Amino acid sequence: MTSSSAAPATRDFDGRVALITGASRGIGKAIAAELLTRGAHVAITARKPAPLAEAAADLRALGHGGTVLELPGNAGDPDARAEAVRRAVDELGGLHVLVNNTGINPTFGSLMDADLDAVRKIFDVNVVAALGYVQQAHRAWMAEHGGTIVNVASVAGLRSTGVIGAYGASKAALIRLTEELAWELGPTVRVNAIAPGIVKTQFAAALVAAGEDAAAAGYPMKRLGTPEDVAQLVAFLASDAAQWITGETVRVDGGLLATGSM
Repeated sequence: MTSSSAAPATRDFDGRVALITGASRGIGKAIAAELLTRGAHVAITARKPAPLAEAAADLRALGHGGTVLELPGNAGDPDARAEAVRRAVDELGGLHVLVNNTGINPTFGSLMDADLDAVRKIFDVNVVAALGYVQQAHRAWMAEHGGTIVNVASVAGLRSTGVIGAYGASKAALIRLTEELAWELGPTVRVNAIAPGIVKTQFAAALVAAGEDAAAAGYPMKRLGTPEDVAQLVAFLASDAAQWITGETVRVDGGLLATGSM
């Protein structure tokens, strides 16, 4: 894989350390690649060790010089979160950027038929684990040194979908959590969120079952997003170019919500 910005104008993350969760594929992996191209050292986490090791090898092969530290562990496990943050700080020398990208959606359809255990798991991973990572990052580094946090939400957190209600509700909670954290952690820590539309990843495969062209027809840009589209926005929000932006949720949805429909 390659980043869409093969020759960035500046290495604006030189010397900085970023921890990206859910980074064995898709959006998380693209974010790690983008930050590497800009000079960062990256720590990547995911639940399954083998795909994470493969992603780490791909990232190292990009040849941008930054260290890639793979940290297998379940985002829903408090001990795994603490260990990931500890190792990032100890082995890479700090934690300037945290990207909460891990997300799950094991249930589709009516909320009236939803398995409540599945709903609890969605909120635990998509919201509680994100807060847990922020707490750990703040205690280990950001309280003293400052930093930036980007939470990966979804347009489903901004508008009802009718088919992924529990997931959407969890992302709405993550958006509100972003605002609360921005207020609480400022001025030294900035906290923002992004809200992607459908991005061409394995995670979104069920949403494009009828075909990519059909799924993209309702987008003003007439295409679905790519992981690189999202990664470049994350890098901007985590960079000094966005130093007066906090508490925001920025849509990266090809204009979908501008149409008034989902």
